[in-house]
Amino acid sequence: MAPPGNRRSGFSRRAQYSTFAGYLVAVAGVIVAGLLVLVSTHDGSIFAGARSAATDATAPAAHVAAKGRTDSQSLWETLAGYFTSGSENARLKREVALARVRLAEGAAVAEENRRLKALMGLMEGDPRPVVATRLIGSTSSSTRRFATLGAGSRHGVTIGMPVRSPLGLVGRVLEVGSGTARVLLITDPESVVPVRRASDGIAAFAQGRADGTVQLRLNSLGINPLKRGDAFVTSGSGGLYPPGIAIAVVVRLLPDGAIARPLSDPGATEFVIVEREWNPVGPAAMPAAATP
Repeated sequence: MAPPGNRRSGFSRRAQYSTFAGYLVAVAGVIVAGLLVLVSTHDGSIFAGARSAATDATAPAAHVAAKGRTDSQSLWETLAGYFTSGSENARLKREVALARVRLAEGAAVAEENRRLKALMGLMEGDPRPVVATRLIGSTSSSTRRFATLGAGSRHGVTIGMPVRSPLGLVGRVLEVGSGTARVLLITDPESVVPVRRASDGIAAFAQGRADGTVQLRLNSLGINPLKRGDAFVTSGSGGLYPPGIAIAVVVRLLPDGAIARPLSDPGATEFVIVEREWNPVGPAAMPAAATP
């Protein structure tokens, strides 16, 4: 007959001794732990050497763990920067473009003041704009470059008036209706604007190239003094355009000038202002409609 499966440990002397020994070890461990707690509470410096030894022994593993945490944080920051770099770069480019315009116009104002002090009797027209309006349309793929203003003759707009945005010159009014007007953009091949380098006043003409850029033709031939990044502003020569309006920045050099990219892009411009034609000769600086 087979022995029952639920036989108690009491039937084995070895099992009883093992259980009793386990109890003794547990009780001894509790007593030793209590004594250690009491000793460390009374004098915490007793185990300082042991703690230091344990720390030294685990230092390599701690360095590896810390490096892993740092690397994971750097990886996360890199990934986050990658996903946010597009918008950040776009914002920085806008700020740089606006700062460049302000710097160019500031240099142009300083240069213009120096020139005005040398010329007596020079008078500018009324600096107040005729109207501020919306740019409601522009051509982008045609060989001719025009834009449409949301203001016309009933707002005081007349043919020939300069049109500008906060970033620079856009063009001049070519045709006028009652509530709208057509603008010849500076990138049109029929547009020629007298300009000068903002830093030192080197004169040139900016002519449109129908591809979104303008070509700068120097007035004097010889060694080309231009370089990439040069900012050009209107010179005011011949009237029409007031001096000191930012117009373009050089992007490529030519033997007799350069190719420049306009600072004011009609496709990205929402609002513009229309100004009176500029003429530096006393009463002629007033708009034609105001003369008797």
